Amino acid sequence: MTQTTGTAAAAATPAPAVLVLEDGRIFRGTSYGATGTALGEAVFATGMTGYQETITDPSYARQLVVQTAPHIGNTGVNKDDAESRRIWVAGYIVRDAARRPSNWRSERSLDAELVEQGIVGIQGVDTRAITRHLREHKTMRAGIFSGDAARAADKDLVDTVLASAPMEGSRLAEEVSVDTAYTVEPKDFGWDGEPLFSIAAIDLGIKRMTPIRFAERGVRVHVLPATATIEEINAVNPDGVFMSNGPGDPATADSQVKLLRSVLDEKIPYFGICFGNQILGRALGFGTYKLRYGHRGINQPVMDRRTGKVEITSQNHGFAVDAPLNGATRAPEERYGRVEVSHVSLNDDVVEGLACLDIPAFSVQYHPEAAAGPHDAAYLFDRFIALMADTKSAAAGAQTSTDSKTEDKK
Repeated sequence: MTQTTGTAAAAATPAPAVLVLEDGRIFRGTSYGATGTALGEAVFATGMTGYQETITDPSYARQLVVQTAPHIGNTGVNKDDAESRRIWVAGYIVRDAARRPSNWRSERSLDAELVEQGIVGIQGVDTRAITRHLREHKTMRAGIFSGDAARAADKDLVDTVLASAPMEGSRLAEEVSVDTAYTVEPKDFGWDGEPLFSIAAIDLGIKRMTPIRFAERGVRVHVLPATATIEEINAVNPDGVFMSNGPGDPATADSQVKLLRSVLDEKIPYFGICFGNQILGRALGFGTYKLRYGHRGINQPVMDRRTGKVEITSQNHGFAVDAPLNGATRAPEERYGRVEVSHVSLNDDVVEGLACLDIPAFSVQYHPEAAAGPHDAAYLFDRFIALMADTKSAAAGAQTSTDSKTEDKK
């Protein structure tokens, strides 16, 4: 389990700090943010911008994030760019931390924010060397130790890391989800008129901009906790169901898989992103597996196989769906009919999207809300709206046909 402790205020002179990987590799620097101990899985994120959105992404829970961009913190932080209610990274690893922020939107320094929220970090380390090591040897458990904790013997620090929990088998969505449902209204985000549709969004670690992207398009979003039931979904009478991104091992998400199967059985239109893509894969009967070092950053190339277009996408995942890449195939759970891999990574051929051909459901393995990131994938929100419209139209047509036949019998 991730353990994070920290001081309430930053020291005038940075304390010594070390990053210790489970294979014994050690990197020495100075403290950044709070001082203390942080344990988690070491991963690297390749975005050149968007560090505030990165650290507040709940999908990074229990992870120590290495920023590959060398200079971090120069635009400070503000209340508007946070993607959730708090910082979720377990620890933060940077090369050159900005000495002072310089941006008209900045409200405080990143260092001060890390201290305020008790996030232990390290600066002054060779993040390129760390990234190369993780690429060659895979992501692994790690620890950041600063202040007094950094003075322990190297062997003791490695033993502490080895005693921490691995990401495989971790069930984290319930830890980052909201406890109470809430609603995001289109009128609050520039939509003029009545909502076009209403959806139930299951918060497995949802980012703030995701329901906003729906609301901007006239969709009322009922955000429900990760523990939501099919009865709670039906209580809001949704036109569709959405499952968000989130942290942890999808192999542990049995309750969400069961929930999604109920949704699919009722033919409610479904859209999932990231963790929601992995849950769709499992609901259809496919397996999931852990990637060697994952996809994290805002510059991941993906091909939409239906259109042949290439999207540059924002991603943050360490697991993927194990599904056939070539052509339509029968889902292992045969009642759901045919499914195809709709999107694929151009870096390593990882499944980046699934499309069901006989039921109204699709998903992608990345972040179309693009906070931070490019907006190439924004069309996916419109695709889901079109799917809900088509499903509602087909249902209305079927009802009209039934009513007509009933009238004829009279």
